[in-house]
Amino acid sequence: MLRKTLLHRSLQQSVRHSRRSYHASVLPSLISTSSPEFVAKSEAMNTVVADFEAKVAAARLGGGQKAAERMRSKGKKLPRERIALLLDPHTPFLELSQLAAHDVYSDNVPGAGIITGIGRISGRECVVVANDATVKGGSYYPLTVKKHIRAQEVAREHGLPCVYVVESGGAALPHQANVFPDKEHFGRIFYNMAQMSALGIPQVAIVHGISVAGGAYVPAMADENIIVREQGRIFLAGPPLVKAATGEEVDEETLGGGMMHSSESGVTDHLARDDEHAIAIARGIVSDLGSAGGRMLPPPQPAEDPIYPAHELHGIVGTDLRQAFDMRDVIARIVDGSRFREFKKEYGTSIVTGFANVHGYPVGIVANNGILFSQSALKATHFIELCSQRQIPLLFLVNVTGYMVGSKAEKGGIAKDGAKMVRAVACADVPKLTVVVGGSYGAGNYGMCGRAYSPRFLWMWPNAKVSVMGPGQLSQVMSQVSKDPTKHSTLKEEIEEQSTALYATARLWDDGIIKPVDTRDTVGLALALSARERRPPGSGSSGLTTWDGDRKGFGVFRM
Repeated sequence: MLRKTLLHRSLQQSVRHSRRSYHASVLPSLISTSSPEFVAKSEAMNTVVADFEAKVAAARLGGGQKAAERMRSKGKKLPRERIALLLDPHTPFLELSQLAAHDVYSDNVPGAGIITGIGRISGRECVVVANDATVKGGSYYPLTVKKHIRAQEVAREHGLPCVYVVESGGAALPHQANVFPDKEHFGRIFYNMAQMSALGIPQVAIVHGISVAGGAYVPAMADENIIVREQGRIFLAGPPLVKAATGEEVDEETLGGGMMHSSESGVTDHLARDDEHAIAIARGIVSDLGSAGGRMLPPPQPAEDPIYPAHELHGIVGTDLRQAFDMRDVIARIVDGSRFREFKKEYGTSIVTGFANVHGYPVGIVANNGILFSQSALKATHFIELCSQRQIPLLFLVNVTGYMVGSKAEKGGIAKDGAKMVRAVACADVPKLTVVVGGSYGAGNYGMCGRAYSPRFLWMWPNAKVSVMGPGQLSQVMSQVSKDPTKHSTLKEEIEEQSTALYATARLWDDGIIKPVDTRDTVGLALALSARERRPPGSGSSGLTTWDGDRKGFGVFRM
């Protein structure tokens, strides 16, 4: 009876909204929330989400209570307290890669010792990069650098001003070979600052504590900066190194204190009394940015809640990726009004494509409903081309074991058809967002806009997996290549551990793990950022453009 009522309501709303959202229909849902399968899936997902939440809570504590007390004893605010003061009250902060560096180093480096994310400052969305000095003094480990650079990449792609909350001792010297010399190492941070400033993307720095060696260039490269009196320090070399190099004995305040830099060197622009005063100045700077960095555009349609509750996602998907589910049931709990105009529904049925709105913003959705066959790949390619032509952002909802294999598939041209899809994803000239809700295996990872295909954002659910192949295929291959059962078992366990969402997010293969119930709001914020008006220098006052240059085509498709 319940299912009939839901279906009747869905059909009624479908008729009512038939003139809206490109004649999209409400997706019917026949999910029975009382079925044993749904309940078991839901309980399993609840456990995984609870474990994720506990790990995030631990990471948010940074270096722990003693380190926090040391900062407070010096009259300093903690890093997250600084961010809270910097952001507009009661506005969201989309934190990136909260569990970066989790169990990666022999040292405990929560969040890789840096906090990054997108928040609203003085009414304007900005990227915030804050050193966490409670974690190894804010030193830069390899993953700290990677996380910092990723935040700058997000800022550049969306034209978002950057606010750097600085307190760092610079590179972690034991890791210098993986921090200092290469293209994507420490120097890239300052290269990015210079490039973004040249593009008209504001760079603002607040120096709350020590900013030494390479770290001294963060405030020095900023368009405008602030330093806290008798607390901030900026110098290329500290007193011990100065004495060793020149024989000069000098204290930190004389060498690189706020008063000296504000009144003599001119390295800093504003001298603040304390952390709160410095943050107030930074908020004032952001409020005076004018048209620099573009502005938010309102959604073209009013936002509507889905007609089905988001918490049902737990029972639909579960944690056992071998159990199939219909991705339309996921879409119905993410998109506005649960309405979806499906494209090529009867063709290539193992992939779902169509148009919808999320928080009022239009989006083209590509979602897996099984393995990718030639027809599925061709259908996805066609749809991606349509979205690129119409300048509609793409959302990839991923649960894929890969492309079909076997003689029939090979003779049917699965390699060239799969390549068409991969090419379309690589060259699509629209913002791309990826959410891995299940498995992301093999070449399916490429065709569904994995990390290598530069989605604006890539998030994973706590249950998600990413690996070169699915566990079933992996087990069969390992039994063939390794006749030693012990070695086979050990290697299988190792690879399965390396396929987890936690392992991936610790290494920044994504932009963070998100809870299923947060998917709609997270995607909606990303679409809002992608819809920003952006005007690089010289583009004039008319027309919208991206920061990345002119539009491009798709290259040559192998027919």
